[in-house]
Amino acid sequence: MTSVPAAAVPRHIAIVMDGNGRWAKARHQPRSFGHNAGRKAVREAVESCLREGVQALTLFAFSSENWQRPQDEVGALMNLFVRALDKEVDELHGYGVRLRFVGDLTAFDEPLRRRMQSAMTRTADNDKLQLNVAVNYGGRWDIVQASRQAAAAVARGELQADQIDEARLGKWMSLADAPPLDLFIRTGGETRISNFLLWQAAYAEFYFTDTLWPDFDQACLRGAIEDYARRERRYGRTGEQVAATTAQVS
Repeated sequence: MTSVPAAAVPRHIAIVMDGNGRWAKARHQPRSFGHNAGRKAVREAVESCLREGVQALTLFAFSSENWQRPQDEVGALMNLFVRALDKEVDELHGYGVRLRFVGDLTAFDEPLRRRMQSAMTRTADNDKLQLNVAVNYGGRWDIVQASRQAAAAVARGELQADQIDEARLGKWMSLADAPPLDLFIRTGGETRISNFLLWQAAYAEFYFTDTLWPDFDQACLRGAIEDYARRERRYGRTGEQVAATTAQVS
């Protein structure tokens, strides 16, 4: 296994956990069977991030568009959230993981929202890994809600419209307190980002794999991190400029 220097490990990884339904279909099982199997992959991803020194992991669990899926599948997903919260929070807390739910939580029923809030409150002081679970989330929604907050600040006289820049707007985004997104992973063979972290992914490195999410284990994530470590992060500069800066730091 290749050794990845600590400086080359992504600070923040985001994953679109795709392929649960196809994984279940290949086994002649309902889609809910695949979603439940995906819980093991979530646990593997969390454990791997803790081991590798990743600071933040953001998982796309339920998009704002997923409400359009069959009602029985949506219901199964909601039940899965409840069971996962009841069973996994103790373990996450023991690992020192800070759990956050990001997205428009008002769409969920009150009992589920209480469970989410309780889990966030219990783990709020943990600092080993920030685990963000995006539920009823969309990248466009995120930009809109941040824009509304900026507009409200202007209406209150707290700033002028021409003072709104990327830095100020970014402070109202859902993951404003997380490290910049370095690595964006999508499993399941699709090569699109599906309205996930549109703002945050501006300079992320993308990694697409055919592996279906329930089969995405720690070795798979390690492979994605190793691939990321081999890339040159230029941020608009030339390769020569990056090399010169690296040499100065060394």
